[in-house]
Amino acid sequence: MSTLPTLDAEQRAQILDILFEPCQQLHTLSVSLLREQSFPTYDSLIDAVGQQLLGLFRSNLESDQKWLEAILAAHPRLGEKKVDSEQSRKEQAQLNQGGTEEAEKLATMNRKYEDKFPGLRYVVFVNGRSRPVIMEDMQQRIDRGDIQLEKQEAIKVGSTALVKPCSLSQVIQTNAFCSRQKAMCDIAKDRAKKLGG
Repeated sequence: MSTLPTLDAEQRAQILDILFEPCQQLHTLSVSLLREQSFPTYDSLIDAVGQQLLGLFRSNLESDQKWLEAILAAHPRLGEKKVDSEQSRKEQAQLNQGGTEEAEKLATMNRKYEDKFPGLRYVVFVNGRSRPVIMEDMQQRIDRGDIQLEKQEAIKVGSTALVKPCSLSQVIQTNAFCSRQKAMCDIAKDRAKKLGG
């Protein structure tokens, strides 16, 4: 970790690709952070990138929202046969087992999700969960129909609430969000741990 700032931009981008997913928008957002700041652990680096993503999420600028959506869409669809990232292939291995009918249902769920939330992909920390469990969560999120919560759940930095709740219903939603399956930053932390970081 101590040599990270001395690496060239391409090497820093490769580290982001391994931890997250290959994405030019993420490179543009975060490669300089890896040069400008020292991180004692991969977790602290991932949290810093997560804070950058939260900055995009909290922004009122449409361009920032589009940028964030591009980063979130870099994650492959669950159950897809062609997955570029080695890490995603391993993480989704159990989703690619089973019958054709279940695979087709998962593909249909991906389409329904993307129709409901244009510009987003369903991002979840799979972590050994079965297709039926994943599809049930996906359906609940489609039924909920809240694109802002979808972005929050996709970014998720630890158990940090991303918005300040103002009402009882927002407190309930925020608490539900914090206890739900983890996504992008937690996926990156799991990858770092598996790589010995």
